[in-house]
Amino acid sequence: MWKRRSDPVLHIDLRKWADLMLVAPLDANTLGKVASGICDNLLTCVIRAWDRSKPLLFCPAMNTAMWEHPITAQQVGQLKAFGYVEIPCVAKKLVCGDQGLGAMAEVGTIVDKVKEILSLHGGFQQS
Repeated sequence: MWKRRSDPVLHIDLRKWADLMLVAPLDANTLGKVASGICDNLLTCVIRAWDRSKPLLFCPAMNTAMWEHPITAQQVGQLKAFGYVEIPCVAKKLVCGDQGLGAMAEVGTIVDKVKEILSLHGGFQQS
C-alpha cells in the first residue's frame, strides 16, 4: 500500500515487471470484468493497466452452458479487440460432470502458445 507520492503501487509494478501476461484459467466472472473494464482486484487492476505492446494471453474456462451464452462470444471478442490472444477452450468432461466445450486448454497447448508468442516478440528483456 502506498502512503505518499512515488511509493510503489503493486499493480503498476507488476505491469512494468512482466514481459507477458497469461491468465489461465479465465473464468466467466473475470472475463466479464475485463471486457467491461472493471478492476476490483489485483488481477483485473494489472490487466486494466497492462502495456498493450506486451502480449496478454487468456484461456477461457467455464461450464458449457456459460460458454454457449451469447454474451461470452461478445466478451471474448472484446478482449481480442484489445489485442489480447485467446487460447481457446476445449471440449471434454467438465468438473461438474457435463460434457462439452468450456474446459481450459491443455497445459502443453498453453505452454506451446506462450513459447510461440515470445519467439514472435523476440523475447523480452526485463527493464
